[in-house]
Amino acid sequence: MVAQVEDPRTVTSKYDARRLLNSTLLYLTVTVVSLIIVFPVYWMLISTFQPSKYILHYPPPLLPQELYFDQFAELFTEHPIARWLRNSFLIAAMTMLLCMALSVLGAFALSNLRWPGRNLFGLFLLVTQMLPEVLILIPLYIIYRRLNMLNSIPSLALIDAAFILPICIWILKGVFDNVPPEVLDASVVDGCTELGALWRIVLPLSAPGLAAVAVVAFFFAWNEYLYAGIMLSSGEFMPASVGLSTLKAIAQTPVEQYMAAGLVFSVLPVAFYLAMQRYIVSGLTAGAVKG
Repeated sequence: MVAQVEDPRTVTSKYDARRLLNSTLLYLTVTVVSLIIVFPVYWMLISTFQPSKYILHYPPPLLPQELYFDQFAELFTEHPIARWLRNSFLIAAMTMLLCMALSVLGAFALSNLRWPGRNLFGLFLLVTQMLPEVLILIPLYIIYRRLNMLNSIPSLALIDAAFILPICIWILKGVFDNVPPEVLDASVVDGCTELGALWRIVLPLSAPGLAAVAVVAFFFAWNEYLYAGIMLSSGEFMPASVGLSTLKAIAQTPVEQYMAAGLVFSVLPVAFYLAMQRYIVSGLTAGAVKG
């Protein structure tokens, strides 16, 4: 018997149909997942710009029925949200600057210096991230009270920096590991000290990693709630993450005002992320693949 040879055009047609089916399923899956992820943001936006009578209606309308903008004026006149946002920005900015300064030195020590116990110390930094923050809340509160450091924005920034610093150090360590050692050796031969090489050689080559550290530290401090609610009991120093929780009322539920507050609270970090996004991916993935 003579074996029949399948027409190459038929094979190509089947391959194209299979590839088209796989691509269709892939794009359909991506579309569904994207809609699921984006829908809460969309719902927050339409709930912000329409009265609560439509939001609380069942079933709720998926399209805005009436535009309403007075909730923003009410939010800023009835609540000190401008002061809350200012406090949150100060806390996040101080935390970011502390983490950038300290993580540069820590990452350089782990990546480029040779000293006994270096690997053990790096492992210890990671182990600290396994402990829940609430574990040391009471001892830390007692220490801060005895030192008269409660109700202080720099004191809270110091706590936030201490919690996120190990992650920032490991991010930068991966970036510093990719700096060619020959460049550092050449700088030392030319007369640079180790700190001089860090300042003149390593940091200019590590801008994406610094941006990633800045974003991670800023977001952590901006969203931190537990220690902010305990250490800053005075309304004068209350950050937005804590202040927004005081908007709840028993007699009424101004949902559109809650949504407006959430939108205002999200604008600054989103703008900061968009400004830094081109550096973030390269900074976070630096060191993942060694050349």
